[in-house]
Amino acid sequence: MEEPKQNTSRNPFFIGLISFFGGISQDIFLPILPIYLSNVLGFGKEIIGIAEGLVTSSASIFKIVSGFLADKFQKQKAIVFAGYFLSLISRPLLALVATVGGVFGLRLMDGIGKGVKDSAKDVLIAGSTEAGMRGRGFGIVRALDTFGSVAGPLLLALLLYLLRNNDFKYRYIFFITAIPLVFTLTILSVFVKEVSIEKKEAAAPALSLKLPAKFYVFLSIMTLFAIGNSSDAFLILRAQNVGVTLFAIPIVYALFNFIYASASIPLGSLSDRVGREKVILLGWFSFALAYLGFALVTQSWHIWLLFAFYGIYYATTEGVAKAFVADLTGAGHRGRAYGIYNAVIGLAALPASFTAGFLWDKFGAPAPFYFSAAMAGLAVISLFIFTRFYRRPQFVNI
Repeated sequence: MEEPKQNTSRNPFFIGLISFFGGISQDIFLPILPIYLSNVLGFGKEIIGIAEGLVTSSASIFKIVSGFLADKFQKQKAIVFAGYFLSLISRPLLALVATVGGVFGLRLMDGIGKGVKDSAKDVLIAGSTEAGMRGRGFGIVRALDTFGSVAGPLLLALLLYLLRNNDFKYRYIFFITAIPLVFTLTILSVFVKEVSIEKKEAAAPALSLKLPAKFYVFLSIMTLFAIGNSSDAFLILRAQNVGVTLFAIPIVYALFNFIYASASIPLGSLSDRVGREKVILLGWFSFALAYLGFALVTQSWHIWLLFAFYGIYYATTEGVAKAFVADLTGAGHRGRAYGIYNAVIGLAALPASFTAGFLWDKFGAPAPFYFSAAMAGLAVISLFIFTRFYRRPQFVNI
């Protein structure tokens, strides 16, 4: 098993720090974006679903390209920088567009930025940690990232209060998203170190898709789950649907992210001890219960409990699943593994969000949440079966 050869032990902290400011930028505007698109621009739920699914799905091809380039050139920092720079451009410009095409274009650009940075950033994290500490390393990054997503909604709530009588409050908020990204790019440039892999571990052809069969089986199960995992924009719309006020929504979102951030390091470390797959199963089971709750919710105060519980799902799954990908693949192949993984999960976001919007419009608000809970249940069963067999000899490199 490879170990980092250079002084990269502090990389998870600094990568987490750039993710912290990136999270602030993202979550200053994400909790109000679906409300802005629906109430101010007059977009339907299906259009909102497409717009938000487009962010993740549009990133897919660039996640693959990013992963391949990270393996080939061993220059992850430049790739991550380019991704954040695209977000720096696209988010403030939302203040200046009011058409479906304009919003789609900017969300597409933001999605591309996410795709460009994600795989290379995952390679940096995996290459900076030893295998026995990898869950903790990803947990540190997820925790700092998500604490940014706690600070972002709280700043949003403050901005909504200060701008409560201003007709252009949404547009001012979109402009403000650029400020934290300036800090992100500065920290990345100065403090994050490149991670190089020994040449003997990086011998596979740059465009090869040769990865262990068990990786592809796990990816198939993750895709099954992702088809039911629509954009969190629908959770925000559901909160508004049952009476949560505009001012309270960012605070609810901050509560969710606080639980997520606080649990990420201990649950990531738990996966180092008991196995990634067991922690992921716990997360998916939590997801199914949370979405059943969102389907059945009738009182606004229920939303606070559901969002808090939903944070457990994220803490048990986001970083742990990526650590599991590193466990299933070799060091010289991780860029392409993360590229393929992120891309496929991203591609599933568009049909997932479109389906959620369609079900909401045609059958009512609870329908998409019942569907998501059912898909999560199928994924739990599939992963449970996989965990009984994936260490056996038949799961060899293809």
